Order: sequence, then C-alpha cells, then structure tokens
Amino acid sequence: MPNCLVEKHLHEIVILDSTADPAPLAALHAACFAQAWDAKAIAELLATPGAFAIHNQDGFVLARTAAGEAEILTLAVAPHARGRGLGRALLDRAIAQAETQGAQALFLEVGADNPHALALYGALGFAKVGLRKRYYGAGDALVLRLSLPPKFA
Repeated sequence: MPNCLVEKHLHEIVILDSTADPAPLAALHAACFAQAWDAKAIAELLATPGAFAIHNQDGFVLARTAAGEAEILTLAVAPHARGRGLGRALLDRAIAQAETQGAQALFLEVGADNPHALALYGALGFAKVGLRKRYYGAGDALVLRLSLPPKFA
C-alpha cells in the first residue's frame, strides 16, 4: 500500500518563484555536496535567462534552457529524503519545464562513480554522450543526454 505522506510530499513540488529567497536551496545544496553553492551563486544562476528551479522542502533541481537545449545544473535531495522517489519527481517536473521552454534535448554531468544517480538517469532514458576527465576534482563525469519529449522507461 502506498504511503500517503510520501505521495503528498512528492506532489508539493513547484517552480521556484523568481523573487523567492535562495537561502533554503543553498542550505539543501550544502547538505548534499562538499563543494556547495551559496545563496548568492544560486540567485545569480536563477537570474540568467532561461534558468529555473523546481523545488520542494527536501530537494530541488536547478536548470536552464537556451537555443533549443536544456541543462541540469544541479540536483539536490536531502540525505533523509533519498530513496523515496523525490529525485525522479523533481526531474520529471524539470524535464517538463525544459520542454515547455522549447528544449529539444536535456544534458547533464554526473559523477561516473555515482551508481544511484546513474540508475535514476538511465531509468529516465538519459544516454551517455561524453566523458569529462577530472570534472569533479579527481573524479570523472559522464555527460548524459535526453531527447525531448522524453520516452520514459
């Protein structure tokens, strides 16, 4: 039987209002990454044309669109909220928003040593199109691409 609290939580995903305080996103990012972005960096990214954030209290995705392409800049899900479908729900909304903004393809970089993220992106239909050596310090990143509209697995 589905957990009603989890399902309700996943439906509380919205596009961030452009006037909203980026500090909660920065706090989430800091909880997820050693090299976290601060509120100023997030605000600057959101101020660029085509940028948007999809969020909920436990996670967010920051992306941008330009010239028929979109890029996921970051996906952050609080450690206590992982494994419950929030990352996929955030990505589903971001994919839909990118398509609404005219993107025909969506790109992202992901750590080559991140099996959970790779499984999530693979399930959504992303395919490897490149490799960035030492993109994350000593760690390599895979460049993934999703054609839009997506063909969900």
